[in-house]
Amino acid sequence: MHKKQKQKIAGIIVILLGVGTALALSLSALNKTVTFFFSPTEILGENKITPPANRPFRIGGLVENGSIEKSDDGTISFYITDNMNRIKVEYNGIIPDLFKEGQGVVATGKLNEKNIFIASNILAKHDEKYMPPEVSKALKDTAEKMGHPSKVNE
Repeated sequence: MHKKQKQKIAGIIVILLGVGTALALSLSALNKTVTFFFSPTEILGENKITPPANRPFRIGGLVENGSIEKSDDGTISFYITDNMNRIKVEYNGIIPDLFKEGQGVVATGKLNEKNIFIASNILAKHDEKYMPPEVSKALKDTAEKMGHPSKVNE
C-alpha cells in the first residue's frame, strides 16, 4: 500500500470511531431520560414486567372509587386501577384540580419494596373526552383480556 492509501484508511477509521463514540454517548444519554409507562396489570399480573430499579417510571389508569385518603401530614393515597389490578399510590404535593375518583390519571415515581408507588408527580385528564393515550391503551388491553368490549374514549 502506498502512504496516501494508508492515510485515507486511517482517516476513515478515525471518523468511524468518532461517529460511533458520538452515537454511543447520545444513546446513553437518551436511555437515562426515557420514562417507561406501565399499567397495574403489567406490574402485578400473570406476565409481570419488572419496572426499572431505582429509576422513575409512569403508571396510569383510573383513580379507584372510594380509595382516596388524605393524611394529616398532607400525603394523599389512592389506588390506580386498570379494572383488573390495582396499585396503591402515595403522593405528597399539590393535586391537580381535575383529580378525582373514576378519572384517568398518570403518576410518575418509583415502586417501593411494599409495592406502593411513591409518586413525585400526578397528572389528571383535562376534559371529559380526553384520556392520556397510555391510560386509554392500558384500559383497552385489560378489557380485551377480560373479554369485555372496551368503553374507553379514543
